[in-house]
Amino acid sequence: MKRSSLALAATLLLAAPAPAQPKVDPAPVVAAERAFAADGLALGVRDSFLKHSAPEGIVLAPDPTLAKAAFAAPQPKGPDLVWWPLWAGIAQSGDLGFTTGPYTFAGKPGAWYFTVWAKQPDGSWKWLFDGGPPSDTTGAAPKDSPVAYARMSARRAGSPSQAMTEVSRAETALAAAARKDVKGAYLAHIATDARVVGSKARPPADRAGIESELETRPQTILFSPLGGQASSAGDLAWTYGNAAWTSRDGQAGRGHYVRIWRYDSEGWRLLYDQLLVAPPPKAS
Repeated sequence: MKRSSLALAATLLLAAPAPAQPKVDPAPVVAAERAFAADGLALGVRDSFLKHSAPEGIVLAPDPTLAKAAFAAPQPKGPDLVWWPLWAGIAQSGDLGFTTGPYTFAGKPGAWYFTVWAKQPDGSWKWLFDGGPPSDTTGAAPKDSPVAYARMSARRAGSPSQAMTEVSRAETALAAAARKDVKGAYLAHIATDARVVGSKARPPADRAGIESELETRPQTILFSPLGGQASSAGDLAWTYGNAAWTSRDGQAGRGHYVRIWRYDSEGWRLLYDQLLVAPPPKAS
């Protein structure tokens, strides 16, 4: 009788629904971005970037450089840099996220920024990367418009280290395919709701737009990873690295990629990808 009761209890326990997980949405990341932007107006670019960057936060200047080194020298406040988020995402664990949107400089249209954010031990949010391509802002929603949220991940790798192992595997596969066919390599790894940017065109919002954006890229690219970080749930990761190519008109080029990977039901998929062209070296 006791054995039967134990078996019944075990069966009921296994059949019980899992405890509801706390609702997570990107609102805290959006709030952090808006606070960052407000300080950009109040403090100027240098001081606001230093105030809101994580110790390991990087910018491309033109190669990956710690923000605290890139902004070490005092700078005048300068013209107003105004930016606002229109699209954002967050990990299920609520500790890694991103936002992107347009910006203006000195009152004139600029481009689209992209910021990767990480929750700090004290509960605050600091950015890990900030930068974006010169994409067209025509038709962008105005400041204080509602922010669209990216779909949450469907799966968890269970740990950041396991996630990065799996993401590194996906990046290796993408890089191998991109040596022969960039467009095909991306389309094999892209999420259905992805954003792909890098050209001067407006960031695409659908599959046809993504394919058009990929057509602007070199036919082959050599990618090599430099770093990144995964959420504690192992469901979202950001990566960055070097990129080198020969353009369609035969010119050698180089730059960097920055990506967001999300663990979807079918595996790790690219949710965001930007290709940033490095300026040519200055003549001596």
